[in-house]
Amino acid sequence: MLLGFKTQLKVNLTQRQKLARHAGVARHAYNWGHGLCLGILSHNADCSPDEKIKFPTAIDLHKWLNKLVKPENLWYYEVSKCAPQYALRHLAQAWQDCFKKKKSRPKFKKKGRQDSFTLDGTIKILSENKIQVPVIGILKTYERLSGNYQPKNVTISREADRWFISFKIDVNVTPTDKKTDVVGIDLGIKALATLSTGVSIEGIKAYKKHSNKLARLQRQVSRKSLGSANRKKSQLQVQKLHRKIANLRKDTLHKLTSQLCKNHAVNVIEDLNVSGMMANHKLAKSIADMGFYEFRRQMEYKSQIYGSQLIIVDRFYPSSKICSNCGSIKDSLLLSERLFGCDHCHLKIDRDLNAAKNLEKIGRATAKLTPVDKSEPTPLVEAGSKIDSNVLFIKLSDLMGKFG
Repeated sequence: MLLGFKTQLKVNLTQRQKLARHAGVARHAYNWGHGLCLGILSHNADCSPDEKIKFPTAIDLHKWLNKLVKPENLWYYEVSKCAPQYALRHLAQAWQDCFKKKKSRPKFKKKGRQDSFTLDGTIKILSENKIQVPVIGILKTYERLSGNYQPKNVTISREADRWFISFKIDVNVTPTDKKTDVVGIDLGIKALATLSTGVSIEGIKAYKKHSNKLARLQRQVSRKSLGSANRKKSQLQVQKLHRKIANLRKDTLHKLTSQLCKNHAVNVIEDLNVSGMMANHKLAKSIADMGFYEFRRQMEYKSQIYGSQLIIVDRFYPSSKICSNCGSIKDSLLLSERLFGCDHCHLKIDRDLNAAKNLEKIGRATAKLTPVDKSEPTPLVEAGSKIDSNVLFIKLSDLMGKFG
């Protein structure tokens, strides 16, 4: 199984300059190609069908770059040819995603924000902490590198004042012994995850804890003169704090998802509409601080590594409104009502725990096979729900047909 591996580089001043030069060339090629694409779209919108210009592919952009841009900008020849090539490939892919309405229109890149570039060719892992890349040479890493797999290409990126290298590695699937067969997981803002076993995991809330310091540093940036060295120093402090907040959030999510996939045979979560939830500006900051989408992304690939199954329930299934004891459905449940009260069986239970128990019921009725007790499967998959290796998505029609 191929997974991405990212580690920090131990670079000197000369290497920093080379890395920054590569990132600058990649950014320049991307912005040049993006401007050209916008010009072609503008021209095609105001002309007759016979005068329209074909939208360029990555190969077309690279040919025009060699003929028009490189002769006028000789500093292109100081870096590897792969940096502008991959930048134009990424631009072409971004426009394809835009035309297919998967993503929004690409934007111009700005210096100092998400600087990165990709290299291929002669890439060798020389020792435990040394890797050789084209033009730049030998780079040292802080972490040990595995020499069993030689990457075909690498991506080097910058976060604040640190440089990182990432590439794909081959990871062996290592199923673990499970302590629990099925568990329902309800994600929320008050608690990051509430398990059907009654365990509640609090979120780190890194952005909320550092929001005052971040606001103070951003005010300091606004008070510095444009283009001054002091402004760059203040901007660097803001970038470092953003990196710290992101790392705290990633650390919490990685520890939680690893624990869930290692110790539970079947994990059941909801297909949350995160982008729709972010439209609520009163809760958007808290929702983004939890990282719901990143939680699901990690659960999907870690389920394959540790031999567990992930069941994703349709987002329209009313897990919070259904009583986990008798199965009756409430007509309405406000977000401010943190305690679920059933009108039929008079059950009083926390709403997040109630939703997690309902998700657990779906998991027990849907799981192909429970690895803990090796019981016979009771599949709901026959109705046509999508299944992809260890990840199962259940449609609302299947749920309502089974649970009414």
